[in-house]
Amino acid sequence: MRTSSAPICFKLRHILNDILDEIHCYLRIMSQDKQNKLWGGRFTQSTDAFVQAFTASVDFDQRLAPYDIQCSIAHAKMLTKVSILTEQECEQIITGLSDILASIQAGEFEWSIALEDVHMNIEAALTERIGIAGKKLHTGRSRNDQVATDIRLFMRDQLMLIDAELSRLQQGLVSLAGENADTIMPGFTHLQVAQPITFGHHLMAWFEMLKRDSQRFADCAKRVNVMPLGSAALAGTSYPIDRNMTAELLGFSHPCANSLDGVSDRDFAIEFCAASALLMTHLSRFSEEIVLWSSAQFNFIELPDAFCTGSSIMPQKKNPDVPELVRGKTGRVNGNLVSLLTLMKSQPLAYNKDNQEDKEPLFDTVDTVLGSLRAFADMVPNIEPVKASMLKAAKQGFSTATDLADYLVGKGIPFRDAHEVVGLAVRLGTQTQRDLSELSLEELQGFSAKISADVFDVLTLEGSVFARDHIGGTAPRQVMQAVSDAKAFLNNKNAS
Repeated sequence: MRTSSAPICFKLRHILNDILDEIHCYLRIMSQDKQNKLWGGRFTQSTDAFVQAFTASVDFDQRLAPYDIQCSIAHAKMLTKVSILTEQECEQIITGLSDILASIQAGEFEWSIALEDVHMNIEAALTERIGIAGKKLHTGRSRNDQVATDIRLFMRDQLMLIDAELSRLQQGLVSLAGENADTIMPGFTHLQVAQPITFGHHLMAWFEMLKRDSQRFADCAKRVNVMPLGSAALAGTSYPIDRNMTAELLGFSHPCANSLDGVSDRDFAIEFCAASALLMTHLSRFSEEIVLWSSAQFNFIELPDAFCTGSSIMPQKKNPDVPELVRGKTGRVNGNLVSLLTLMKSQPLAYNKDNQEDKEPLFDTVDTVLGSLRAFADMVPNIEPVKASMLKAAKQGFSTATDLADYLVGKGIPFRDAHEVVGLAVRLGTQTQRDLSELSLEELQGFSAKISADVFDVLTLEGSVFARDHIGGTAPRQVMQAVSDAKAFLNNKNAS
């Protein structure tokens, strides 16, 4: 009897200990003393109330909750595979985390500053719901590798959203460019009329800038998609974890190769902010042109009313608020980049509390970029060119002067001599307030006997534009080829 009762007594004691652990855990979490931390065993004093609020990040990092739960579920499955958790404990954890996610998404979850961050809030809620199994989840990991993984999961999703909005804006540009492949407008240097181009050609310049932006984000995504989980606090863990399994469950290309680097660096976030700063710089340049072109002085385009506002006292005003605001938001994205660069400057390995400051600049950059892209993607396809105004402006400023010089070079005159001849002709045009095409043949021949009646073929705006018929040129045929190539690029990108 004694030999048979000993195992039973051992099991009873084990069950009783588990019950006591659950009661102790419940009382600790539900205690009114909010200073009880999940890491508080080392401490004999409560955290100062100001310090508690000052160091807490839950007000902003709760945004990572879905990714934290996704990360924890994968971690639990891996711990089960290596026999650290039982199948039953794993099921309890997954069910508990799924319930917590539903509560968060319904806006019913109560966040506590006393629990510092999103990770501790979720862990405490899980332990409250399922007991001792919840306390086992953190085996083999640290908040250091946990947060680094959460941020990468978050960024991976945001990069896909940004790419979708970028593609939508590019499609709008391509469509508008195709409709205006032969719409003549002045091209500018130094904001002075330079040479005639087409509106479609100008729009495709914007497309090319955005194409490079999309390629930068795609390249950044490769370095984002590396998993820090398993690095633990800084040195890895003594538990027999399977990092390849966790990486596969979370969709990462591979685990990071060094635990110190995995928990401590934020270069992937800095790279994203750098790509974002370049994108916003491009959008700011677009914005400046849109603001100018929609003004009464230019009158090149008409913006849709939905993207403009009026004045409280001037009823005639139609203010281009959306491009102006995007132009202004470029400053905050540039500032976020500098913030993150400065944040990482002089940080010793491995993790430091400084890195808590990485999230707000990163989140703000994501929101600003997505909002700006969405506004432009909605606005650009609905821009209406005022073709008559564009054509009139292209006729000003002697925009075909270079064509006359090229014509003279074709007649055997050295370019520098041709340049001087055209300068004299422009002087006459300025004095008499006439365009070069409005000067008589006799007047032009007074500057060079090489000039004949065929000169007027190159002095027209249409002749100037159509003559630039090479790859990258403004000729309508080349614009349509660029549009076709752009469509193929977007189709291939969306298919991959």
